[in-house]
Amino acid sequence: MGTVHARSMDPVPMHGRDLGIHPDDLEVVEAQQEPKKEVLENKNVVVQHVSIEGLGRTKEDYLGYEISDVFSAKNLIDVMKKSHEARMKLLRLGIFKDVEVLIDVSEGDDALPNGLDVIFEVTEMKRLTGSYNTMVGNNEGSMVLGIKLPNMLGRGEKLTFQFSYGTKETSYGLSFFKPQSGCYERNFILNLYKVTGQFPWSSLKETDRGVSTELNFPLWMTDHTLKWEGVWRELNCLARSASFAVREESGHTLKSALSHTMVIDSRNSAILPRKGALLRINQELAGYTGGDTSFLKEDFELQLNKPFLWGSVLSASLWGGMVLPIGGQLVSIADRFYLGGPTSLRGFGMYCIGPQSEGDYLGGDAYWAGGLHLYTPLPFCRSRGGFADLFRTHFFLNAGNLCNLNYGEGPHAHLQKLAECIRWSYGAGIVLRLGNIARLELNYCVPMGVQSGDRICDGVQFGAGIRFL
Repeated sequence: MGTVHARSMDPVPMHGRDLGIHPDDLEVVEAQQEPKKEVLENKNVVVQHVSIEGLGRTKEDYLGYEISDVFSAKNLIDVMKKSHEARMKLLRLGIFKDVEVLIDVSEGDDALPNGLDVIFEVTEMKRLTGSYNTMVGNNEGSMVLGIKLPNMLGRGEKLTFQFSYGTKETSYGLSFFKPQSGCYERNFILNLYKVTGQFPWSSLKETDRGVSTELNFPLWMTDHTLKWEGVWRELNCLARSASFAVREESGHTLKSALSHTMVIDSRNSAILPRKGALLRINQELAGYTGGDTSFLKEDFELQLNKPFLWGSVLSASLWGGMVLPIGGQLVSIADRFYLGGPTSLRGFGMYCIGPQSEGDYLGGDAYWAGGLHLYTPLPFCRSRGGFADLFRTHFFLNAGNLCNLNYGEGPHAHLQKLAECIRWSYGAGIVLRLGNIARLELNYCVPMGVQSGDRICDGVQFGAGIRFL
């Protein structure tokens, strides 16, 4: 809870001549302490004042909502509990380095016999901070240098500049974050960025220069994100051996898109959950706000996790999506779906299934993928709470398909095509959870249902990432 200080109703002197050298004095002190103890422990209390000390550039009205629940406490235990919750809310704002709590009896002319004052002693973050760290993405790593201006205007605003140099891409961007007073989850984000990525499975290099705005807000049990993105995309061949289909896609395009994401997440962990469910639905509409790219894109993710016997966990997941061209335009290779690899359809190469031309994978208009998993503690390891808890043995069965659609046909024909030529795989391995950052998998995979042109990984396959099928 941090440091919580509580003071007695009438503190006993601990030094000097007032310490008491006569037995009569000691008896008086003992007689006075009993009722004071009873007031704090057995009777209701009233929180009369809540204050925050140590504020510099932070506006006090911005913090009112975070500490308001402390006033509703009815006894000392409740005061301590709600003070701890308020402390965590203050730390969550990302503008304080440290927050301590002091609980004291009320003083002054308006003080009640059972009145308490709660004081939050805060230490603000520096006006300018820097950072250096490494990040793990889906089968890639990167080095990130950052400069941050926290609490720039005094109400939780944050300006961030990041430069990232990775194994597959290099990027830099400027981001402005503005939360709403009283609801940190409701916030506005403005981004300016340049991102360069290499996609060897498609012999493609993509450079994006763009601007985006996001509005995040909770609604009942769901979290929503409304986003507009305007991006100038430059596509180039990664190698001279790139296929003609990829060369046709090379050049400059301008994309302006609106998107909406809804998330319901009751999992106890996003990396390796033991229980709970996740539902994520995303829609993207491009072309109606400008640009030369027009399409409607829908995709979803569903995951269910349930504890099983002897500390094991059963998990089931399902992904799916479809992209529809608008106005007779073809969907760009950069906007199609890709499938395969250690983070999705295990036993196959990274994004190396589905439509391809001369060895270059072009993505598809529609896909689905599902998985069944059994995670168990390491065998012959009965200790709990140690290093072994980061590991799990992993048994899996994956299946999925990726294809192009003939939009002149109906939904029944589309479903029939997705049900044809299903790729699937099974296997077992070891999973390592890296805190709440990422997870590593080392699996022995047996790919089945392999189609002509698919690249497989028959045997040991290693994967690192955040989002796994």
